[in-house]
Amino acid sequence: MPTSWNEAVEKLTGPGGPFEIVEAEVLGRRMRVFKSSPPSLRALFDAARARGDAPFLVYEDERWSFADTMARVDALGAALVLRGVRPGDRVAIAMRNYPEWVVAFAAITSLGAISVSLNAWWTTEELDYALRDSGSSVVIADAERVARIAPLLGSLPLRMLAVRTQGALPACTERFEDAVVPGSKLPDVALHPDLDATILYTSGTTGHPKGAVSTHRAVLSALQSFACRALVNGAMGVGAKQPNAKPWPTSFILVVPLFHVTGCVPVMLSCFAAGYKLVMMHKWDAERALELIERERVTQFVGVPTQSWDLLESPAFAKRDTSSLVAVGGGGAPAPPELVRRVDRSFAAARPGIGYGMTETNAYGPGNAGEDYLRKPTSCGRVVPVVELRVTDPEGRVLGANEVGELWFRGPNLIRGYWNKPEATAETIVDGWLRTGDIGRIDEEGFVYVQDRAKDMVLRAGENVYCAEVEAALYEHPDVYEAAVFGVPHERLGEEVAAAIVPKPGRTLEPAALRAFLAEHLAPFKIPTRIAIHAEQLPRNPAGKILKRTLRDELVGVSPPRGT
Repeated sequence: MPTSWNEAVEKLTGPGGPFEIVEAEVLGRRMRVFKSSPPSLRALFDAARARGDAPFLVYEDERWSFADTMARVDALGAALVLRGVRPGDRVAIAMRNYPEWVVAFAAITSLGAISVSLNAWWTTEELDYALRDSGSSVVIADAERVARIAPLLGSLPLRMLAVRTQGALPACTERFEDAVVPGSKLPDVALHPDLDATILYTSGTTGHPKGAVSTHRAVLSALQSFACRALVNGAMGVGAKQPNAKPWPTSFILVVPLFHVTGCVPVMLSCFAAGYKLVMMHKWDAERALELIERERVTQFVGVPTQSWDLLESPAFAKRDTSSLVAVGGGGAPAPPELVRRVDRSFAAARPGIGYGMTETNAYGPGNAGEDYLRKPTSCGRVVPVVELRVTDPEGRVLGANEVGELWFRGPNLIRGYWNKPEATAETIVDGWLRTGDIGRIDEEGFVYVQDRAKDMVLRAGENVYCAEVEAALYEHPDVYEAAVFGVPHERLGEEVAAAIVPKPGRTLEPAALRAFLAEHLAPFKIPTRIAIHAEQLPRNPAGKILKRTLRDELVGVSPPRGT
């Protein structure tokens, strides 16, 4: 008999429950934590050794067991120590989704070093900033990233391990397979829950991204929160629509990048922790995803809403067997209510789901699934009580049910701050509470609704694009007099990046040439797909601020002109 949300939470998190919540001091503050949380990520990975030959990673035609993976983790850890890596050192990962990404993350954090996730879309200029900002001493990179990082090696005290590469290598670079000696042992290191474990870069409100720093405890708290919520959903009867459907072993398909917090924590680390199979995709392709779901009997699909749309719109959807799926959802952007209903009626067994999290929360936040999601399709759901949520007015006063204000988070899953940016940390984390910059409300049942963003940001297919960063790059162009960047609605992506440009007097600008210029400085997803050239000054309010909403409305109200 299904139980209520409150009954399920009380049973699972109360005294003696599998996710019992107690109070502890975390970075000088008392807060709720899971009593059974592992002491470190290394302890989590060590537990995976007992799974032996059980399947873990599937990549194309490669199949790695847990034993295979941990042997490589041990050998890479030993290789990193031989190359001078010590606890607290930063080691960067710059690659697409390969099994070596998983191995690198586990090895780095098991040594007490800090894993620095670099966006695989980044240009050489963007990689240069993050490598210098983090002070990484080693970078583990695939062939494309090796080529982009090579010009930096002469000016950075950096060693590089090249993954899946052929041909000549740059100076200070070794092949991964030459550096990593099979059979090597992972050195012993004493780790504490509140040691730094990861740096994930998140787009900045200024010209540069910020390195969000998480401790071992923060990552593990988010991971356990996801596991706890899965059991709460199970107790409530949120599962496959067909209770008699064949119960395939739980497995995930990785359709988002591992350098994103969603791919790293709730997908990859959940598989590590629970012994699930992880089917990896090199890059997103709906037809290939459907093929893998059928071949590997995948049960869990976690992506951004655009990817769910892509599955449903694929010509191959009706031809593929997706009956193994029991959950289709994810986060990164709101899902249109019609998509929620369509997912529910289009899959034989799968129920729709959504989550609202951030890099700063290690992806954990409210979650909504099953009947609750169909009942409240515009809500991102509720949180298990290790995480606290509140809504505040502009002065920081706490608001009541259904009152609209800024959403704030508190819990052991939060980052401890931004790397080398105390001012940004103090602005975002106030008395232990994380200011999200998102505007919303919490209803009388505890369901969270995100209604707007306080930050000047475009949310494109799950990628945060801060307008100020793109504007700063545009102003580097010698012919740009004025620039405003904003988001416009897009059926598949949610939003796309747009720009309004005024050329300098006597100069002309072409959208294609502007995009080519930006491509030298920004990752492709940040480059405006719609550019409007204005002959006169952009509209402003009495305080002189550019009226982006007016520009957005003007652009949305007309069809895209040729060449934009």
